[in-house]
Amino acid sequence: MALAGKVALVTGGVKNLGAQVARELAASGASLALHYNSVSSKSDGTKLEAELKQKFPSIKVAIYQGDLTTAAAVTKLFEETLRDFGKVDIVVNTVGKVLKKPITEITEEEYDSMFAINSKAAFFVLKEAAKHVSDGGKIITIVTALLGAFTGFYTSYAGSKAPVEHFTRGVCKELQSRRVSVNNIAPGPMDTPFFYPQESPEAVEFHKANGMGGRLTLVEDIAPIVRFLCTEGTWITGQTIFANGGYTTR
Repeated sequence: MALAGKVALVTGGVKNLGAQVARELAASGASLALHYNSVSSKSDGTKLEAELKQKFPSIKVAIYQGDLTTAAAVTKLFEETLRDFGKVDIVVNTVGKVLKKPITEITEEEYDSMFAINSKAAFFVLKEAAKHVSDGGKIITIVTALLGAFTGFYTSYAGSKAPVEHFTRGVCKELQSRRVSVNNIAPGPMDTPFFYPQESPEAVEFHKANGMGGRLTLVEDIAPIVRFLCTEGTWITGQTIFANGGYTTR
């Protein structure tokens, strides 16, 4: 129970990777503030909250809804978490949006949406985390293995995630005196419902063939790395950890 007494805020924390991160941190004793975006995800949050409270009765769990593409919404999420828990020790931002499309077909609205979700939201989560996370705390953002590879059709996706590396490096320097570690994790193509809609069966097989064991990244591959960075991995900061089974070699 290395995280007993700690409070973790997980954005996008009620399903897929976010939910697995929540389970991993709960098993280490952390109480959880879990965010979700769309109203349709509320039932996922309710189910996960009940599951975690049953398995780990000593922790506190609460869920919050919000579209984090405005600074005001991010501020509100942190205010609500601080109101209910009294502090924030760990912030894990899993929010993201994928678009696979030739650049010649990407509209201005699609560009704005990609950067609002993947860059702007990440920036303001980092800002609020820097203001509120406890001394010795941990801030982790999920980015993408495509930051280590050049590929077509994901230009807006990888491009909108790329600024987060620079945000992270700057924030880690700003928070060194408070012993707060700030890192990114860059998974490979992940076996979740977000991956498949934009991929043909042939493309799925291509992505699998480039990963160790001929498979996609699983949420179970990534969540333990989050836990590690929150516990034994304290000395790691300012880094992007490419956890993708060799999909990219950066």
